Amino acid sequence: MNPHGGLPRRILNPLRLPFRHFGLALVLNAIVILHDLARRASLLLRRRLHVMLAWLVSLISLALRRLALTRICSTAANRPFSLSLLAFWVLTAVATASIMGCQDKAKISEEAAKVNVEAMVSLANEDVAEIERGLPEGGRKLATELAKEPGEPGKEVDPQRVRAALLRVRQLVPDLTRAKSTFFAFTDTHGIAVRNDLEQDVMAGKDLAGAYPALKKALAGEVYVATNGQFPGVPNPAGPDKEWVAGVPVKKDDGTLVGLYVTGWTYRRFAYHLQESLKHDLQQHLLSTGELGKLPIFYVLLFDPKTTYGARGTPPINEKTLADMNLVQKTAAGRTSGTVTIDNRTFGWAAERVPKLGDDVGIVVLRSEV
Repeated sequence: MNPHGGLPRRILNPLRLPFRHFGLALVLNAIVILHDLARRASLLLRRRLHVMLAWLVSLISLALRRLALTRICSTAANRPFSLSLLAFWVLTAVATASIMGCQDKAKISEEAAKVNVEAMVSLANEDVAEIERGLPEGGRKLATELAKEPGEPGKEVDPQRVRAALLRVRQLVPDLTRAKSTFFAFTDTHGIAVRNDLEQDVMAGKDLAGAYPALKKALAGEVYVATNGQFPGVPNPAGPDKEWVAGVPVKKDDGTLVGLYVTGWTYRRFAYHLQESLKHDLQQHLLSTGELGKLPIFYVLLFDPKTTYGARGTPPINEKTLADMNLVQKTAAGRTSGTVTIDNRTFGWAAERVPKLGDDVGIVVLRSEV
């Protein structure tokens, strides 16, 4: 190909530089790219391989940089060229290095987000497992506690005594003591909330079986039910929210149903729990490795077919950008990842569904290195 003639020249050599200078610019660009790749490899090796090997790659990177500077100086001494030509070389090299640097940082964030989302999915599964193990046991203990309540047959149970029983049961069952639930509640045989364990009870008198229809299966005798829905009440000021809810039947010794034992959490509160857990893990990693540096900017969100749900303080534009990606479809075949630019900042992201949290519900981690 002759870079001096026709379309190739206009594309590859738009400034119409003499071929010896044009060819030199290409060589310098190649050196810059090789230097950048060596730098990236060094970063990865510092994390995964022996430190001495990482330093060896660093030395190769430094040698490439010196080669580039030496080539420029040699050309300046032996060939007449203008200040504009030097500017062309410098700007081309800087632009190439800047683009490669941004791409590298985004890719590093993406790879780290993959690891993070895997850890968050594992944590979420264990959080649900605590409820799966603990709630049936708690239901049996709650029946025992309620049987101690004085009163005549058919008389409504005292809500304050119910709250006391709920608090005692949570202390008696280790899995429920550790559970990330934001509430525990008791309903009557129709699924109407009698009392929850919170000081301020906004559930009392509300139809939980109507808000979460799957709970009717527990009223019919199913030993454990988990579902999703939206509690009727004041909207979350942070944005749209939903709840993950589980319930078990509470029965007397003779098998007579007395109500439901229900627990759960909001999506946004659970996202906060996951995000704080990830923050703790990242801080511990920095302390254990002795690496100098700052924590990355990161967010942990839940997603479903409608939108995404971030912890308090998550920028709305982050939620909207991720919601527009249609993460449910992207994760149909399993964990997926990519890069994205939000407000002129590059992020890596990774997402994966969590069937234990519900159909088409998953976790996404958004991360950007500092």
